[in-house]
Amino acid sequence: MLPPFSHGGFWLYCFGVIWIWQLQVVFAGGRTQPGTLKPDEGECHPYSIIECEATRDAILLSVIYIQKILRRRPFLIKNLENVMRRLLQSLELFEENERKKLAIFTALAFSQKLSGLPPETVFQPLLKDNLVAKGLVLSFMTDFFKDYLVDNSLDDLISLLKRGKIEDDLLQFFPSTKRSAEGFSEHFTKAGLVPLVEYNEKKIFEVKLKEMKSALTTQIVEESDMSEVIETVKQRVKDAKLPDIEVIRILWDVIMDAVQWSGKNQQQNANSALRQVKTWAKLLNSFCTSGNIELELIYKVQMQCYEDAKLMKLFPEIVRSLYDQDVLAEDTILHWFRKGTNLKGRYAFISYVL
Repeated sequence: MLPPFSHGGFWLYCFGVIWIWQLQVVFAGGRTQPGTLKPDEGECHPYSIIECEATRDAILLSVIYIQKILRRRPFLIKNLENVMRRLLQSLELFEENERKKLAIFTALAFSQKLSGLPPETVFQPLLKDNLVAKGLVLSFMTDFFKDYLVDNSLDDLISLLKRGKIEDDLLQFFPSTKRSAEGFSEHFTKAGLVPLVEYNEKKIFEVKLKEMKSALTTQIVEESDMSEVIETVKQRVKDAKLPDIEVIRILWDVIMDAVQWSGKNQQQNANSALRQVKTWAKLLNSFCTSGNIELELIYKVQMQCYEDAKLMKLFPEIVRSLYDQDVLAEDTILHWFRKGTNLKGRYAFISYVL
């Protein structure tokens, strides 16, 4: 009995089935005559990914072949997605060398922009718990990263991972027993993917900064006890291993962000800012533990006052307030005055000081 469509539609259906079968054969290998069982019946497909050598040049031929098919039959892209999804969900059924070939093919498919193949279709099926637990996904993605970066930049890779909705947590590829920042760095350093390690470390650092800033903002807005705020910052600095210079920048940003800029005139706004500086001077003082950090604080004040019209003429008063509250030493201020290296607005502020 024929499918419920017109005679012409039936032949279109049959034609599509033939091409779907053809795509499957390109991956898995086999005969070019459907239904053959014996080795001597039909010709071996010349572009089988599983049967070819595990080299980029050999697998590129299959990518180009599929690309030609999809240009003539763009409706088959969905079928390609389905074939790849089934293959990647079944990684455990392949040998290690075969999984490597699939990883190379996937990298080349995206490098060659294979007819708009959606990254999400490829990556999401890999996140099956059993595949991750066995380390198969990590091995596949490592091979994929290495081959993709041959032709593309790290920024290209990150953009691809974002489109695949997996960039936010690359640790999800690791078995639970190895799922740590240290494990990530060790694994991909051994694999020669140092730029990826550096990217991940930077991302982790940015997340920790954001978390610290959020927690500190809440405490300052709620006017928590000074000793409690200082202890919170110290604990987060210790846990996140944040550099002292970065800490002082965050403290200044949070303190100034909490200023109520609701005054009806410039003087009221200035008074609010100076009052905030005085209130939280002890917090700044607790982390200004060297001349270099004090100088960094002056630079931070300098940049904000230069970029914010409300604070442009307030720079000398803020510096004086920080000096009066023992946050800044006289030697640090004199060093900034004579040899300061941050030039943005520097000469304008020197004239204010004079």
